[in-house]
Amino acid sequence: MPLPVRVYFVSETFSTKALLDAASVEYVSENLYDVELSEFYTVVGKPNGGYLQCVLANAALAAASNEGAPHIHATAITTNYMNAPDLGPAQIRTDVRRVGRGASFVHAELVQNGVMTTESLVTLGTLRENSLPRYHDATVPFVPPIEDCVEAVNPAGDVGIMTVADLRLDPDCAKWWFGEAVEKGELRGWLRLNDDSGAHWDAWSVLFASDVLPPATFPLGSSGWVPTLQLSSYVRAVPASEWLRVRQWCVVIEDGLVDEQCELFDDQGHLVASSKQLAMVRFHESS
Repeated sequence: MPLPVRVYFVSETFSTKALLDAASVEYVSENLYDVELSEFYTVVGKPNGGYLQCVLANAALAAASNEGAPHIHATAITTNYMNAPDLGPAQIRTDVRRVGRGASFVHAELVQNGVMTTESLVTLGTLRENSLPRYHDATVPFVPPIEDCVEAVNPAGDVGIMTVADLRLDPDCAKWWFGEAVEKGELRGWLRLNDDSGAHWDAWSVLFASDVLPPATFPLGSSGWVPTLQLSSYVRAVPASEWLRVRQWCVVIEDGLVDEQCELFDDQGHLVASSKQLAMVRFHESS
């Protein structure tokens, strides 16, 4: 008989905006979980990729726990987005590939109407609070004070994640927002969880944070169509601040694809998470 899913990973009550509730999973049977995909964690009506990683990580953590894994964090997750799921009910099938002392591995599939839409390979481990890096070569980006940054808004109302995350962009990286041409595909700013729960970023929710910023192709004049094909996120530390300093940039754009990276730092200058994704991209004819 499998152990019950731990409350740390699964919320028993559903709230419209709280990430812990919106990404919770419910045990159905061995290696099978139910989920209700939330309307608040969307981009143009479809679930956000980082949000889906939170959902799949929850199922992976629960499945591994049921097989005796001691790990409480998803330290790495690589996700393939084959089809965009619809909002509402879906199921997650899990396959615990290995339970180890230092790390465990789980494959998780999001299935809707009998079709697998998304799959992840999740690496589980346990991060220590207040740990200090032995080596650190990630550069903390310069970002002006929060009050001097541009608040990212969503006047069209079609980006649901802007109602649950507070994003303030460096004015130098936000000129495209006001129609000014720029030559660098880069965004810098401050990011806070704003889901009405009072919660701050933790080692699980930063999986969502790693995919919140607009595509770094926008400053270069791309259209709004930038669907992610694959997203890999790595969690390296438990965040120690309400606001995260974030930088997202394009590495290369070629043949209709963009290679994009993102790094998130807490106010201690620790790299708490990073991500790398491959996405399709289109540009306006005049660009």
